[in-house]
Amino acid sequence: MVNRTPVIAIIGAGIAGLEAARQLSALGYEPVLIEKAPVTGGHVAEWNRLFPDMSPAADLVQSLEAATAKVRTMTGTEIASINRLKDGYSLVLSDGNILVCQAVLFATGFHLFDASKKEEYGYGIYDRVITNRDLEQWFNTRQDERIRHPKAVGFVHCVGSRDVKAGNTQCSKVCCITAIKEAIEVKEAFPDAEVYCFYMDLRLYGKKYEDFYIRAQRDLGIHFIRGRVSEVGEDIDGRVVVKAEDTLSGKPVKVTLDLLVLMSGIVCNPDAQSYAQQIGVAIDDDGFLKSRNNLGSIVESSRPGVFFAGACTGAKTIPETLAEARSAALAIHHYFNNRG
Repeated sequence: MVNRTPVIAIIGAGIAGLEAARQLSALGYEPVLIEKAPVTGGHVAEWNRLFPDMSPAADLVQSLEAATAKVRTMTGTEIASINRLKDGYSLVLSDGNILVCQAVLFATGFHLFDASKKEEYGYGIYDRVITNRDLEQWFNTRQDERIRHPKAVGFVHCVGSRDVKAGNTQCSKVCCITAIKEAIEVKEAFPDAEVYCFYMDLRLYGKKYEDFYIRAQRDLGIHFIRGRVSEVGEDIDGRVVVKAEDTLSGKPVKVTLDLLVLMSGIVCNPDAQSYAQQIGVAIDDDGFLKSRNNLGSIVESSRPGVFFAGACTGAKTIPETLAEARSAALAIHHYFNNRG
């Protein structure tokens, strides 16, 4: 049994960090959540509804926040440096404090690819080209001058993922289903709008995801066009002109839209890479943190006392993220018990 109460630093208070903190508290440990943002909840806190059930994202975040209300949580706090000790780790925080802990859990999540790097899509150039994050903000606030009763809306999948030139050859895993979710929400908000999804191929990994796609296509009339967008321009009225090739029919496609949404892919949080390098944790060739192995030890690093949960090791769905957080808590529990 554990003879003392080990302190576990959890870097990141998104849903992975919150769920891990909940589990570790229940196991009798002292987790400390360190969050760079001013609030907890991570990316999910910015979303409107969650696929495939369309449940409010706020419900999940609020339930996790309530379950960790007694956990020491430092928001608006960055880690200036992290160092190895004989029996743990020392974190120098941006407020000048030092946190000494016996284990570290990376729950640093992901960053969205900067869509402006794909200049051919016109983000930051044309007013009516936005990203998936911009659209989620509109769903939550209904405030965006660029979104005014559009009659035609397009979605471009795989922006900055599965893309050698962008430096990210990996699939972002949730982009296809997120595009379908957002397309459905757009159709619900603007029933008369024609909605188009331009995709390379649809990768729908989770339970009921295929049903979600069928509903979008069959019941809501959303158009799915297989083919990469080759060119985005703007007409004299400020509308977006999209050129692509329909690889199923072998014919070129030209569509004029009131709004084009770029589905930015998932890349590793650069903060995670920086912290990992400081304490000798390996970074994989895809840019994400490297697990001890990718089968039975996905939540463990090669460094004793350092663990992972969620998208710091690669793109994850919400159920996978929560499951990894629970698994990481158990792995930490076994780590301390096996130390004697």
